[in-house]
Amino acid sequence: MNCSSLFGTDTPIIGMVHLEPLPAAPGATGDLTDVCVAARRDAERLVSGGVDGLMIENYGDTPFYPDDVPKHTVAAMTRVGTAVNEVVECPIGINVLRNDATAALSVAAAVGPTTSV
Repeated sequence: MNCSSLFGTDTPIIGMVHLEPLPAAPGATGDLTDVCVAARRDAERLVSGGVDGLMIENYGDTPFYPDDVPKHTVAAMTRVGTAVNEVVECPIGINVLRNDATAALSVAAAVGPTTSV
């Protein structure tokens, strides 16, 4: 990967957007709109602080599924990723815990062209 062409620097700083619990996760409030608002706020703060890109992950969904996450997690992360993508102009990566690369790729593909896995 050529970091310079993607981030504008050879040594990018990536800011992590840890999502609040998504619907159906332990500790979830059930309100995905609130998760989107918090993620957008955090993303905007990270970008205004000078990061070159963002990584979004469902950190609040503990305990994590050991292999594949359920479809509702993929759908919720897609909605949140899209909400973040609307307010920042930097590359966005997706990490679906616990290491569900297929789900992460699916979310990144749905969120849009500025995202990566």
